[in-house]
Amino acid sequence: MSTNPSPGAEPASTESGSRFPGKTAEHLRLDEDARRVKNWKRWGPYLAERQWGTVREDYSADGDAWKYFPFDHAAARAYRWGEDGLLGLTDREGRLCFALALWNGKDPILKERLFGLSGPEGNHGEDVKEAYFYTASTPTHSHLRAVYHYPQAEFPYARLREEAARRGRDVPEFELADTGVLAENRFFEIAVEYAKAGPDDILIEITATNRGPEPAPLHVLPTLWFRNTWSWGCRHEGCTLKPRISPAGMDRLMTHHESLGRFIFDLERQPGGYPPFLFTDNETNARRLFGSENGASHVKDAFHDHVVRGRQDAVNPKRTGTKAAAWCRFELAPGESRVVRARLYAEECAPKKVFGEPFAAVLAARRLEADEFYRSVLPAGAGSEERNVARQAYAGLLWSKQFYHLVVQDWLDGDPAQPRPPAARRRGRNSDWPHLFNRDVISMPDKWEYPWFAAWDLAFHMIPFARVDADFAKQQLNLLLREWYMHPNGQIPAYEWNFSDVNPPVHAWACWRVYKLTGPRGGRDRLFLSRVFQKLLVNFTWWVNRKDPSGRHLFAGGFLGLDNIGVFDRSKPLPTGGQLEQADGTAWMAFYCGTMLAMALELAEGDPAYEDIASKFFEHFVAIADAMNRLGGTGLWHEEDGFYYDQLLLDGTAFPLRLRSAVGIIPLFAVEFIEEARLDRLPGFAKRTRWFLEHRKDLTGQITYLATDGQAGRRLLAIPSRARLERMLKYVFDENEFLSPFGVRSLSRAYAQQPFVIEAGGERYQVGYVPGESDTGLFGGNSNWRGPVWLPLNFLLIEALERYHHFYGDTLKVEFPTGSGRRITLKEASVELSRRLLGLFMPGADGRRPCHGKEWEYLRGIGQEELVLFHEYFHGDNGLGLGASHQTGWTALVTHLVEAAEPAAAKK
Repeated sequence: MSTNPSPGAEPASTESGSRFPGKTAEHLRLDEDARRVKNWKRWGPYLAERQWGTVREDYSADGDAWKYFPFDHAAARAYRWGEDGLLGLTDREGRLCFALALWNGKDPILKERLFGLSGPEGNHGEDVKEAYFYTASTPTHSHLRAVYHYPQAEFPYARLREEAARRGRDVPEFELADTGVLAENRFFEIAVEYAKAGPDDILIEITATNRGPEPAPLHVLPTLWFRNTWSWGCRHEGCTLKPRISPAGMDRLMTHHESLGRFIFDLERQPGGYPPFLFTDNETNARRLFGSENGASHVKDAFHDHVVRGRQDAVNPKRTGTKAAAWCRFELAPGESRVVRARLYAEECAPKKVFGEPFAAVLAARRLEADEFYRSVLPAGAGSEERNVARQAYAGLLWSKQFYHLVVQDWLDGDPAQPRPPAARRRGRNSDWPHLFNRDVISMPDKWEYPWFAAWDLAFHMIPFARVDADFAKQQLNLLLREWYMHPNGQIPAYEWNFSDVNPPVHAWACWRVYKLTGPRGGRDRLFLSRVFQKLLVNFTWWVNRKDPSGRHLFAGGFLGLDNIGVFDRSKPLPTGGQLEQADGTAWMAFYCGTMLAMALELAEGDPAYEDIASKFFEHFVAIADAMNRLGGTGLWHEEDGFYYDQLLLDGTAFPLRLRSAVGIIPLFAVEFIEEARLDRLPGFAKRTRWFLEHRKDLTGQITYLATDGQAGRRLLAIPSRARLERMLKYVFDENEFLSPFGVRSLSRAYAQQPFVIEAGGERYQVGYVPGESDTGLFGGNSNWRGPVWLPLNFLLIEALERYHHFYGDTLKVEFPTGSGRRITLKEASVELSRRLLGLFMPGADGRRPCHGKEWEYLRGIGQEELVLFHEYFHGDNGLGLGASHQTGWTALVTHLVEAAEPAAAKK
């Protein structure tokens, strides 16, 4: 790294006190931000990609968020709780926003935001219908880049809706590439790149390229606007003067905001002169939408009317407002590129020279620093393709941070300056969460399909985040446990469609993993661990009290994030009556206990008071594992089949639901081991466990209970005994059951020809192997756990295999694949699974990545086969990406799998 700052750039400090001595420039920026020396993360890609159709914008009586605020309103209707835009950015409070608007001369509206189908419109639920890729981001967003492919023909809004309406759930989704608008490369490639010269000095470079065979017109409107905080009345926000944007010359805008301060937006001169600035207000066009009077003379969709419809009076002739754009018009020859450069900076940070060589130098420096940062993060032996996948996975993960704003009490009450919402809402969705106050930058699952935080998704996000931004990972995990998020009863909010829904309890695991990933032994953040542990105790108590009503240590819990995996809808009362005792719900609680035990033992090393609570979690783990294996004879274990099943409890009689799914694999995840040396250092805990060893020898037959038959100096805690573990893994590693070429399936392939069938309550219920998109409407039908491969569960399985190997070592080998005659250790099996999962994103002999569908054809046509999408889940047989196309939240777990693939990459 050069020690001389680029002209116009503010270098990361090298002052003493840095936690990263000798590290990269990006590490130093992270350190400055964490120590609050410089606010490097003030600006980022925190703009949502879809604000319409969200619960927080829904003020209806019936809770139909899609109908209340549809896509067709988004251009003309002001949002209450946030903003959205095309590949944009905003500050961490979402006050001042920047994004692109585009027009190809044919569309009926400006392309200001990504289009997609609502939940009811899609044959597999909501789905974005655009072509875009996140290609680069550093953790402080000192460098960002993304690419959007904009068709030159009229965008097929109507056709996408009509075709989806014709298709049933047994037919794949109709995608943009299927319409033919990308054929012959007839689209504009719009590359947007941001670079920070300082915390409040952002360089913007937009490169538009005609990829098609003929000349084509393109309008590019770099747009700056304020989130509307003034139309709702004075409550938390809206109590200050209305912000404004005004011109300060032909190439400059000046913004005024009471809390943000004054910012300047400069635009570089084009060869034909300066493009004109357009002005309006970010306020609803009530006349167009509702037939009522507008509250402002110039409204949110003014630029649509002015550019597309030629209405000169649509924009403000006084050239002021809360929304402004520069109107750049090009006629691009085949292969021609045009560049638009802009710069947004605080008035007090004005550079000596805005554009020219200093601008280019900063951009080049940030690119090189990003490369340098990721060289230090990724394994040295990773191959070029593995590094390409990992870089884009991190880019998508970092681009998926979003400013999320919702104050539930205000949302329920309505706003002082707006009509009172229907009284029914006070008894409806989320009415029991009035304390919830969200105004934070949060990691989203997917900023279009899931533009709201989801508790169990976020837990998985933080594992890859821990590699690149430890402080953010810890802050996010702690945030959901804070008193303005966690319910007073101890429940963690699930997601905005139903904060009271129940997700798998993986938060403690994520906290523990982040703790270990972000520091060496003896140098870890014990304060963070102690803080989250105290709050997790409250959440654990909520789980025990709410989900084990009979006190049998067999847990229910509902759908637990696995949507349609069960025979019945597990979030509703059973059609048979009775109670469902869930193998996954019970195993998740054992997993929770084991993690809390590990955390308590770690904290006890510095504070003996934690030994007592460690003993409590130890005993609770044993009780749950015992119930799973022995209650009523065999618990949830089926001896004949050698697998764990849900069971239906009717009138005191248990009926196993003999359906082999991920539900029965989850018990493998609950595995912990205790070092003998730690027992020597914790005499109180050791005394209690030794009493158990002496007086509960009956437990050792079915569970792995403080076993010592593995590596010397360790004791193992696990739900299955060694014999049961080996029996289960025969199914897991069987290619006719769970093992696919791309990881472990969520349902056994054995049900492809013979579906599981049960008669109950006069109805016939059937579950078949469905490796692709869901063929049912459960939970909206946009997810499927009846066959596809899901990265989060595969990741937990890989970790569990590694822990089992850490104890059993080479003494335990399994057949992989089952029936092959090839026996390997569990560590080798974990590596093989990692490689199969990584193979989803790696090019095959023909250059095609299994995760890609028709988009591969046009990417190959423009020589950009290196671009990768990270889907929500993957086809159980061929690896095709399905569900949300940019769920680089938990699918970014692939970055960790690169380490397992490192030996293979080095060999290549």
